Amino acid sequence: MPLNRRTFLGTTAATGVGAALTGVAAAPAAEAREDRKPARKRRTYSFTVMGTTDLHGNVFNWDYFTDKEFDDKDHNDVGLAKISTLVNQVRKEKGRRNTLLIDAGDTIQGTQLSYYYAKVDPITAEHGPVHPMAQAMNRIGYDAAALGNHEFNYGIPVLRKFEEQCDFPLLGANALDAKTQQPAFPPYVMKRVRTPHGRDVRVAVLGLTNPGIAIWDKVNVQGKMTFPGLEEQAAKWVPKLRSMGADVVIVSAHSGSSGTSSYGDQLPYIENAAGLVAEQVPGIDAILVGHAHTEIPEYFVTNKETGKKVVLSEPLKWGQRLTLFDFDLVWEKGRWVVAQVGAKVLNSNTAVEDRAITRLLADEHKKVVGYVNQVIGTSKAAMSTAEGPYKDVAIIDLINLVQRETVQAALKDGEFGKLPVLSQASCFSRTAQIPAGDVTIRDAAGLYPFENTLEARLITGAQLKEYLEYSARYYVRTAAGGPVDPAKLTNAENIPDYNYDAVSGVTYEIDIAKPVGSRIAMLQFDGKGLDPKAQFVFAVNNYRASGGGNFPHVPGAKQLWANSEEIRNTIIGWVKAKGTVDPGQFASVDWKLTRDGTPVF
Repeated sequence: MPLNRRTFLGTTAATGVGAALTGVAAAPAAEAREDRKPARKRRTYSFTVMGTTDLHGNVFNWDYFTDKEFDDKDHNDVGLAKISTLVNQVRKEKGRRNTLLIDAGDTIQGTQLSYYYAKVDPITAEHGPVHPMAQAMNRIGYDAAALGNHEFNYGIPVLRKFEEQCDFPLLGANALDAKTQQPAFPPYVMKRVRTPHGRDVRVAVLGLTNPGIAIWDKVNVQGKMTFPGLEEQAAKWVPKLRSMGADVVIVSAHSGSSGTSSYGDQLPYIENAAGLVAEQVPGIDAILVGHAHTEIPEYFVTNKETGKKVVLSEPLKWGQRLTLFDFDLVWEKGRWVVAQVGAKVLNSNTAVEDRAITRLLADEHKKVVGYVNQVIGTSKAAMSTAEGPYKDVAIIDLINLVQRETVQAALKDGEFGKLPVLSQASCFSRTAQIPAGDVTIRDAAGLYPFENTLEARLITGAQLKEYLEYSARYYVRTAAGGPVDPAKLTNAENIPDYNYDAVSGVTYEIDIAKPVGSRIAMLQFDGKGLDPKAQFVFAVNNYRASGGGNFPHVPGAKQLWANSEEIRNTIIGWVKAKGTVDPGQFASVDWKLTRDGTPVF
């Protein structure tokens, strides 16, 4: 029979009686039994922290641009309604008191649902609505969320109102007030997790956002907030959290783990620094990673100072995955200590939508579906972005046409009104299309899913040439003569589609057989070789103008004009005003890919 406190006391009592009856002869047996006294069993406790990131306004498993249930080539599903079902399953399995739920940012931008409640029926209006993302996350029961860079897209007032509507804190230890250099949002939250025995487990969640906000949303944050590096702020706060009694420290970081930056050396802070935080800052147990839109179920980084392994996990965007951090703790020397932690992800396509969430927001969903299906004009021909990354297609020409005409109208009576206007545009989605016939808001909005606004900058011909050479890095170097697979032609060095620009107003070739930096050929304006000293007005989105993508010259170029209206709405307004979209009037092949001068297509 195993010894517990009751049987041990019973045994020693019986031994004591035996000793009294038999005298000293019984003493050695008693001492032998005392030597076999078992060690006291260590107290242990396990709990789970669930995490999402880059939800981007997705509540329903619905694509507002295609007006049907979301689907992709991997048959992923999206939305908080599905995440809610997974969360409920985990809570049922683990016990709700043994779980926490956090997010790593980019919550209120990305779908027409989130846009509608920021701009069409704004939450900032007097007696305005409660943001659908706040309603859903409150109902699900989030404990904390880090700020993402896209939280700032609609301006600080919208973000502050969203913060007010959430039942959980929005964390940003490195989002500082520009004047005081004190945190403008709560840096952390300390949660107490009840254990069946002993003291509660004190779990600190530290929130870190992305330094790139200073570039990408410069117009909204300049002079109001600053965004220092993640490593610096983690090194400041983690020791404080430990000194405050945190048994477990989790970082929710809106920052990828690659150690790279899309903005080059424009900022002294790394964009994707989560791995560096784990490596450089002692005292962290786990990091929920966001921003990069990649799936990393479990990834260990060894801390240089302590030699301890820190676990990182990034669930896939839009509510496609739910991360689970499983913690095993032991009670040692009067405190809880992490003995082991691992991570995994759950796929939301295995879950049905939680009807509690879909019922909660059914009216909001219906309003937005009605809004995006409003007819705003007609098109004489169908247009698609499917080949946009490697061909000059009419639908990208449409974006550039709208931008050029908008800038020309804004500058026509001013000092720079007679300069030629060029324009840049990217293929943001390879599935966007304008159908022949009726054109709706969702058709036009699908061309521009980001909240970018339009600017005009002054550049020279020489600067334009270097700009185009930089953009052409996007193509994989491909020798002349052999076959070309379009699927393997683009995204060299993992450059995303939105960091390749097609420029209208000039003609040029991109020779992909040549090395990076020597690819632009036959660059002409008005049928003649481009004059390096010539001046041009460049219609450019605010992301690129602020340094997004680290393109040369434009961030430092003279700003001639800027607009606060999203380019998406400028396109919608243009279609409404024209009534009819006729690609025959504006579509032309102004750039093409070549190999040693021979066209690829």
